[in-house]
Amino acid sequence: MNILKIKKLLLASVLLVFPTSIFAGSGHYHYDGPDISGAKIKIFGPWLAPEDESFRDVLSIFEKETGASVEYGGSDEFEQIINIDCKAGNPADIAVFPQPGLAANIAATGCLAPQGNDLKQMVLDDYAAGQSWVDLTTYADANGNDQFYGIFFRVNVKSLVWYSPDNFEDNGYEVPKTMEELLSLTEKMASDGNTPWCIGLESGGATGWPATDWMEEIMLRTHPPSVYDQWVSNEMPFNDQKVIDAMKFFGTFALNDDYVAGGSKAVATTGFRDSPKGLFTSPPQCMMHRQASFIPAFFPEGVEAGVDYDFFYFPAYSSKDLGRPVLGAGTVVTATNNDPATTELMKFLMHPEAHERFMGKGGFLTPHKGVDKSKYASDTFRGLHDILVGATTFRFDGSDLMPGAVGAGSFWTGMVDYTNGKSAKDVADAIQSSWDAIK
Repeated sequence: MNILKIKKLLLASVLLVFPTSIFAGSGHYHYDGPDISGAKIKIFGPWLAPEDESFRDVLSIFEKETGASVEYGGSDEFEQIINIDCKAGNPADIAVFPQPGLAANIAATGCLAPQGNDLKQMVLDDYAAGQSWVDLTTYADANGNDQFYGIFFRVNVKSLVWYSPDNFEDNGYEVPKTMEELLSLTEKMASDGNTPWCIGLESGGATGWPATDWMEEIMLRTHPPSVYDQWVSNEMPFNDQKVIDAMKFFGTFALNDDYVAGGSKAVATTGFRDSPKGLFTSPPQCMMHRQASFIPAFFPEGVEAGVDYDFFYFPAYSSKDLGRPVLGAGTVVTATNNDPATTELMKFLMHPEAHERFMGKGGFLTPHKGVDKSKYASDTFRGLHDILVGATTFRFDGSDLMPGAVGAGSFWTGMVDYTNGKSAKDVADAIQSSWDAIK
């Protein structure tokens, strides 16, 4: 009997005496995988320092429990290399994609291996809005048949509004729970002589992308998820009236001089990194800033989470039966073969312990309902987790799923044109023309 089996038998005997909850704060017994000593698994992904070391630490749990050897390699040229490796017939056993659009492209070449129902059921059972996560990892194979290919591991949330608790308290404002309340609060702030929003679209060659996030949030809050999906895939034209109306909705914030810091003419030229700083000036230049979970990295030095700033969910309408949609992004873990060791590692990445180990390192967010959220490195991430697991629908950043010429091209520039005075219809027509040009 090898040493790994002996360890497992000893632990099993301990569990006859002690409850499993003493081993994991979440009440989950730690991962107990099969003995696959000698197996070697290679993983390739986009994570570099410090995320790569955090991921290797997660993988050490799997290695210790199974006896397998796992090698992770990361590159900032992941997209080019995974294509080359697949064409050469020598991809890593597991590939971690920075977004599902690229994974779908590779799946269509036949390079990825569809995953079984066991893993799919884990996602449905354990992830909040589980069907959304399954949909985001279901792609057409080389024969055009839809297949389930993997799991999201490490995600982020975009549906956030950042604010200063002191500014709210000083003015008697309460955090809005619905879109109706947010619109009412925006109007009240302006009538009080305060500027409700800071919005900045400038981002060098990527100028305009923050406005595409606004559009995606609005589409999810004014129409069912199926409409969002049709829009992202262009099954519904970009110049459909629903999309034009969403752009005008964004304009009610961005094009109102009383609603946005610096007036509407400053929106396109204000750097997205600089725009939230208006929350912290005295007097404040704005009261709220809609941006993803990464934005505190650009807050002034020395400000403290939960004291100088906080966030709330960018709310949904109470008058529309659309649930609680959340917009975000994340990395997709897929396999290129169905070897038993590869399959077991994919299942391990759905175990709470794999998530909790990364959570403690910081910079990791998960929709897993079974984790112990006290394992997060900060209260900020615990709050983000609450928003994520409270989602009834999750959708990926739409512009990232569109062809590059649109999502990272005409959509970006079109939103800048809109804030600079071009009509919503003309902008939508121009973006649709760019779609037509690549079909």
